[in-house]
Amino acid sequence: MAFRWIFVAVLVLPGIASGQISVTATRLSDQPLLSPAADTFYNAGIFNPAAIDLPDGYILLLTRGQNEKGVSQIGSAISSDITGTHFTAAPTPTLAPEQPYEVGGGVEDPRLVKINGTFYLTYTGYNGKDAQLCLATSRDARHWTRRGVILPAYKGTWNKQWTKSGAIVPQKINGKWWMYYLGTRDLPGPDPADDRNGHTVDYMGLAVSTDLLHWKDATPEPILDRRRDAFDSRVMEPGPPPIPTPAGILLLYNGADAHLIYRTGWALFDSHDPSKLLARSDHPFFEPELPWEKIGQVPNVVFLEGMVKAPITAPSMPPYDPKQTTFHMLGYYGAADKYIGGVSLDIIVSKK
Repeated sequence: MAFRWIFVAVLVLPGIASGQISVTATRLSDQPLLSPAADTFYNAGIFNPAAIDLPDGYILLLTRGQNEKGVSQIGSAISSDITGTHFTAAPTPTLAPEQPYEVGGGVEDPRLVKINGTFYLTYTGYNGKDAQLCLATSRDARHWTRRGVILPAYKGTWNKQWTKSGAIVPQKINGKWWMYYLGTRDLPGPDPADDRNGHTVDYMGLAVSTDLLHWKDATPEPILDRRRDAFDSRVMEPGPPPIPTPAGILLLYNGADAHLIYRTGWALFDSHDPSKLLARSDHPFFEPELPWEKIGQVPNVVFLEGMVKAPITAPSMPPYDPKQTTFHMLGYYGAADKYIGGVSLDIIVSKK
């Protein structure tokens, strides 16, 4: 029987007349779905997976595998049944560090989206000194063509240091493609929410493209404000690809506080202006609770990165409500930078 922990986040949306969003997260298991294994390229950790539905109903995870030297490679794992709770990891990596911007630290933290028959894989290339957001493409999710660094470090409109974590909106808006990402910079001035303890600060940004291959900053400043003493006061990092909804673009994201405890929240952006924030969760809907989420290479981390549609059976479907849009999803997350866990996500967007 699955071990069930449920967190709910609900916030009345000022931009949607008397509407609300709720996200309910239920763990699929009290044990990791995938764990490190001796004599593999992921003997220190297997975590932070991307996810995609396969045509046969099974699920593909692209995982971050880390060895004892701290070098990361991207591996793959395929579900052994359509429930998405049992996976077999491939023994060899799918993407290994080869380019100068990857060698030294590796390839990390993939996000995956399929658009018009092509898979777009965003990932972090880390050379041991600099982290930069990179892109690879594929027609079969097995053989990948590198497209290089798409948002270089130290060269953004505001993100003057590292770039990471690209979550592409899976449909065009105003004839263009959009991507939420994480950028790092020093605080530009006095900040009432400053809890960085001398460190640089991670913000969320927005990039734009006409062809999904070449990207640039879409705004002169980050798109989410920092909040003192909030679950995301230190880090605001995109999770899986956003979900277009009747209420707006729903982005699930990973936040960290001053103690670097990672939890998961959501933000809603305007369907016609992806930079315009409509609403944001005051509290996380998912947080580390189990021992293997609290103890690992990095303690107290749940990091949602992959998400697919959940298989739906008739008895579990709610009654039809024309005022509500419901999304049943399966989410896959990294735990303590060591394990992969799974979570069922029920997302309701409603209007009164």
